[in-house]
Amino acid sequence: MAVKIKTQFGTIDITNEVIATVVGGAATNIYGIVGMASKNQIRDNLNDILKKENYSRGVVVKQEENGVAVDVFIIVSYGTKISEVCRNVQEKVKYNLETMLGVSANAVNVYVQGVRVMKD
Repeated sequence: MAVKIKTQFGTIDITNEVIATVVGGAATNIYGIVGMASKNQIRDNLNDILKKENYSRGVVVKQEENGVAVDVFIIVSYGTKISEVCRNVQEKVKYNLETMLGVSANAVNVYVQGVRVMKD
């Protein structure tokens, strides 16, 4: 499924994969985020942090009437305030979707799948 934006020159289709990549890139740039987690850890058998090319595996995009709802699965760094990190993810994802793609985010749900202790 894709988001369709009608302009005076035609139609723009933005796929969910593109939206998921933009969301994953925005989320991983937040301080306190170690990486993205798989949304289906049991099925994917992944407990590791996803690499850059797999950002979209940690994001679920749902189409809604006037925008999208996004679920983001993250792994946070030990010692950070989880509620603050999640709020920053929500704000950054919403901002990036609106400025980069012109898509309104109706909801950005953040799921913390793990906490990692980072070595200095």
